[in-house]
Amino acid sequence: MNDLNDGLVMSTADQAETPLAVLRAQGLLNDLDWHFARLIGRLAASTAPELALAAALASHATGQGDICVNLRQWARRAQWRINTQPEIAGPLLALPPIDDWLAALRASPVVGQPGERQPLVLDGRGRLYLYRYWAYEQHLAEALLHRARAAPPLHDAARLRADLDRLFPPDPGLRGPDWQKVAAAVAACKQICVISGGPGTGKTSTVLRILALLTGQSGERPLRIALAAPTGKAAARMQESIRAAKPGLDLDAAHLERIPEEASTLHRLLGANPDATRFRYNRDHPLPLDVLVVDEVSMVGLALLARTVEALPAEARLILLGDKDQLASVEAGAVLGDLCAGAGRFSPDFHARLAALTGMSLPSGRESTSPLGDATVLLRHSYRFGADSGIGALARAVNRGRAAQALDLFEHTPQQDIAWRDLAEPAALAAQLGPPVVAGFAPYLEAVQANQAPAQVFACFNRFRVLAALRNGPFGVEALNRLCEAALQAHGLIDSHQIWYPGRPVMIVRNDYNLRLFNGDVGIALADAAAPEHLRVFFLDSDGRLRGIAPARLPVHETVYAMTVHKSQGSEFEQVLVVTPDQPSPVLSRELIYTALTRARRQAVFYGAGTVFAAAVLRRLQRSSGLRDRLWVAPRAARRRRERTDPA
Repeated sequence: MNDLNDGLVMSTADQAETPLAVLRAQGLLNDLDWHFARLIGRLAASTAPELALAAALASHATGQGDICVNLRQWARRAQWRINTQPEIAGPLLALPPIDDWLAALRASPVVGQPGERQPLVLDGRGRLYLYRYWAYEQHLAEALLHRARAAPPLHDAARLRADLDRLFPPDPGLRGPDWQKVAAAVAACKQICVISGGPGTGKTSTVLRILALLTGQSGERPLRIALAAPTGKAAARMQESIRAAKPGLDLDAAHLERIPEEASTLHRLLGANPDATRFRYNRDHPLPLDVLVVDEVSMVGLALLARTVEALPAEARLILLGDKDQLASVEAGAVLGDLCAGAGRFSPDFHARLAALTGMSLPSGRESTSPLGDATVLLRHSYRFGADSGIGALARAVNRGRAAQALDLFEHTPQQDIAWRDLAEPAALAAQLGPPVVAGFAPYLEAVQANQAPAQVFACFNRFRVLAALRNGPFGVEALNRLCEAALQAHGLIDSHQIWYPGRPVMIVRNDYNLRLFNGDVGIALADAAAPEHLRVFFLDSDGRLRGIAPARLPVHETVYAMTVHKSQGSEFEQVLVVTPDQPSPVLSRELIYTALTRARRQAVFYGAGTVFAAAVLRRLQRSSGLRDRLWVAPRAARRRRERTDPA
């Protein structure tokens, strides 16, 4: 390879010879990846193509949501022809043979084995990490397995059984075990409990009853409990759900008072400081907690969860909630999916213990060889989407990768809660989407025009949303937001001739720690009660209070009648209108379709092309990571080694 320091623009001839330049020219590497590769080359005093290419791919991987790059998978692409320049004959991308590639990396002074502190870490399976991400993965796996192996906390078994029976009375509508009750028993017996379930399976209701169990077990000693979520809107929804459910518990007022209601973002919990690179709470200064509950864990990246667990005292309980089938975090990692990879397999001893505590006959399956198996529970019964629910049936078909069945459900579901519309050409899109957009947002904007209280306006706004798979292009959120504003303007519901108008909804896209506004927070421009001639943008904090901020003070933001499916995570709406593109896209996946669908409580209407939708359902999102192996495969291998050396 030519010297990487000889400039950023390379000739056509050079591009034909250098895999790194080819990948950059194809848009598969960005400037950060390119410069990182050059830095690694300088540190190693080497221009070896194997090192430069591997470093660039490792940098690129984290930007794409992967924890590492699997070089063995990339090496298979050596047979590919990346040829957008037809005048160049032959394959443009020639990757080194994998054995040669790995040998060259192992010989490099900047590539270490697991446990060595080098800029790059190469494991035995051909996975290459930036050191920071290898450390996050290693430390998180060790901490979670340590908690799963820890001796169960002492508890009053008789009281626990009685409380479980009281808080989870028999439900005649259930077929099979009450998995909420099982999850509560696990959380009471273990230092860590991972609970995954789809919409309406009662995750928040379950965790509320878990907190009732734990506060009852603690006797007179008050428990220090924190509730947290990755975003402000997810924290606010968690808080709202717990407040609404608390009165339904069969507990006296004093006991109810001991169960917290306030939730915060993880950044706020950990003490994020805009002027520092570290959180206030960390391994050396742990959180003053006995119990930490984290909701919407599918949205939490590897780095944030690792730093959260690191800041938790060793004796504290950790309860993680989420939906493993949703889209993974925008940040690197698919942590909840990795945590639940071996769920549903209890060890024989713990299986018997759970059966005794819950009084239920639990199905016996293949025994888990990881201690995390005893700490992970999947909620199976949806109380929101019944057997005849189109949304529920479609969600199951999508999760199972049954594309033909999913498309057929749009045509033959007797319920009206799902619908399909063939997507119009871009030139006709406004005529197609305008009427449903106006119908969806009219009640909200009428509430704005009637000067209703901000809380009521927010409630109206959250009944309907347009979701899109893409940001850019004719079917992306930028174009759709312009379409929405034009349609609403034409019907006299807004005055979009001015940038700020009453009812303009905006989403923050860059964190501002001083204003306590974070990426994904949604605000609405409304008249200031103290000075009606001025507008303020109101935000609903995680504590349920509204804050009004002058528009000029806002960090970077955008209009949000339409939002990406990724940004919709942690939210629910009565009705969603989902726009998928008319051509395949790398972002379209089974997880995206499922996440978009399950944002709807009452109705989901999809606009798209059937073939593109089917291809998305068949495509499962896979992120490169070693976390699943560390949590589930490594403990099995260690157990087998122990059995070989100690047959008794």
